[in-house]
Amino acid sequence: QLQLVESGGGLVQPGGSLRLSCAASGLILGNYAIGWFRQAPGKERERVSCISFNSGYTDYEDSVKGRFTISRVNAKNTVYLQMDILEPEDTAVYYCAARIRYCSNYDNDYLYWGQGTQVTVSS
Repeated sequence: QLQLVESGGGLVQPGGSLRLSCAASGLILGNYAIGWFRQAPGKERERVSCISFNSGYTDYEDSVKGRFTISRVNAKNTVYLQMDILEPEDTAVYYCAARIRYCSNYDNDYLYWGQGTQVTVSS
């Protein structure tokens, strides 16, 4: 069964850090680009970051550049999103999604999605 599972979310104070993980089962994650998306209440889903299948390409949404870092360890079938200097505006449910090889700007291009993990940034 193909499955992506996010973990690492939680409650953190502004300025704090979290590391999200996206673990895959039933597929070889090394063949896929992984995007991290988030959706805050009342807002549309947005793509936060993406990494290509071989880590040769990464990108970040403007508001997280310099604060978030995406990485992957294909041997562990896992992709990470290190989130530093968190802000209340980062509060959202975070999802990872997989697409063959290369990143895409279009949500519909991603074949597999996880269930999401809640990130709340609040004092």
